[in-house]
Amino acid sequence: MQFLIIARDGRDARALERRLKVRAQHLANAERLQHAGHLLIGGALLDDDGQMIGSAAVAEFDSRAELDDWLRTDPYVTGHVWQHIEVIPYRVAPHYTFTRQAEQSVKAGA
Repeated sequence: MQFLIIARDGRDARALERRLKVRAQHLANAERLQHAGHLLIGGALLDDDGQMIGSAAVAEFDSRAELDDWLRTDPYVTGHVWQHIEVIPYRVAPHYTFTRQAEQSVKAGA
């Protein structure tokens, strides 16, 4: 199953400080998920001034429960960066090649 994740940071004065404090851990975790085929694309949401105010990602897991397990342990969750997370079932259009299914087809020589 694929999911669109929109996670918004807190709006308090220390929100950016919390984000930057755990950013390296969050990015390392995201890289592991990408290599495992779970994180298809992700990045920061920006305000009009280019400041990070949240994150968006497309992820692929076998179930919503697996996605929730990842979210519970992500440094942006445990570090209280993300204050509101919206998860929407999603389907990447078939002609995009960054899905796990497409990657497996390429590896199999299809």
